[in-house]
Amino acid sequence: MTTRRGTARLAKGALRALRLLAKPVRRSQGKAGTVVETYRGYGSRDEVFLIGRVFRQSQRAATGADEGWAAELRDIRRRITRRSVAGAVLTARFFGCTEEVVTDRDGYFRVHLHPRLPSPPEASWHTMELDLAGPEPVRAKGRVFIPSAQCRRVIISDIDDTIMHTGVANKLKMLWRLFVEDAENRVAFPGAAALYRALYAGPCGAEGNPMLYVSRAPWGLYDMLSEFFAMHRIPVGPVMFLREWGLSWTRPLPRRAEDHKRELIERMLTLYHDLPFILIGDSGQHDPEVYGQIVAAHPGRVAAVYIRNVSRGADRVHEIALLAEAVEAAGSSLVLAADSLAMAEHAADHGFIDRAAVAEVAREWNADGTVREARARPDRLPAQALRDVLGGAGATPPTVIVEPARPDPPA
Repeated sequence: MTTRRGTARLAKGALRALRLLAKPVRRSQGKAGTVVETYRGYGSRDEVFLIGRVFRQSQRAATGADEGWAAELRDIRRRITRRSVAGAVLTARFFGCTEEVVTDRDGYFRVHLHPRLPSPPEASWHTMELDLAGPEPVRAKGRVFIPSAQCRRVIISDIDDTIMHTGVANKLKMLWRLFVEDAENRVAFPGAAALYRALYAGPCGAEGNPMLYVSRAPWGLYDMLSEFFAMHRIPVGPVMFLREWGLSWTRPLPRRAEDHKRELIERMLTLYHDLPFILIGDSGQHDPEVYGQIVAAHPGRVAAVYIRNVSRGADRVHEIALLAEAVEAAGSSLVLAADSLAMAEHAADHGFIDRAAVAEVAREWNADGTVREARARPDRLPAQALRDVLGGAGATPPTVIVEPARPDPPA
């Protein structure tokens, strides 16, 4: 009985994996021939960016069987046999600005426009018109996110082991969790979705702050991640930056994850030059090193850094301590925490989110039925003390906050 149940589970998981792999084909289900596929763009009132791809694919087989292994395998075959269209010329139009772009050898095109007309201040998503001249005429539309006038800050967050538990240190586990596990089980960090909704809304509930997500995952997982975000109501869109295209418009090749993230944040700091930033990551990979470099290079631009504590090994002590020192020197805050609720409480204390949103994070945090132990108040330490705590032989506190010393109010 156990063997039969295990076999059924593997078969169900394998079929689910096939559906996810075939989803990019289903998005253009009725299309054959040349297809223009766009990913969500982003920008400001001064400049916007959008990436897409031009390819050719075969016609979907005319059959009434739209479910099961055979249908999914047919769609995967269509995806595998897609042929990139290199050298295709597209015309992009956005708020009175026109630009011609050419696809690279892999069929990708990158649009960088400077709009001539102001976008409506109350809207966040805008349409970009795209016309492909050949090899056959195609008209398409892309979506571009521009912060509204109510926006007050920019949030940049890692995905892997920060929002969604993927276990990037173990590649086999990562692939299983990304492709096979139920979407409902992919958020291993309760309260994260509610926290991100609160950061998007801001304390007034209508800020619509840019939520920019970066992942070490390959570009081909964009659709799966987008579905995951929508299922868990994680805002906005989402606008995502995956490692295969990075932030260089002339070099769409894979690069080291830390280079990818650092270049992304540097570009966003320039693009949104008049807004403060919140950086969210985890202690398991390169986030402490990258964030420490960013904060040190741009004092005053980063309001807070939240690090999810997923690894307490001795090899991470030095990097996290250096990040804490950089944050402290810049007059900012660092929260090292294992749970989203501690981050939400800090964010409410500093006016990043509405105080009422903390209760929503707490409800989501407890929604899985796990019995939570009583939570002690976070330790508020200077950076040097954090180094001593992390490097000590005792247990690491569940939540540590590092903030610059503030003068005592006059008596």
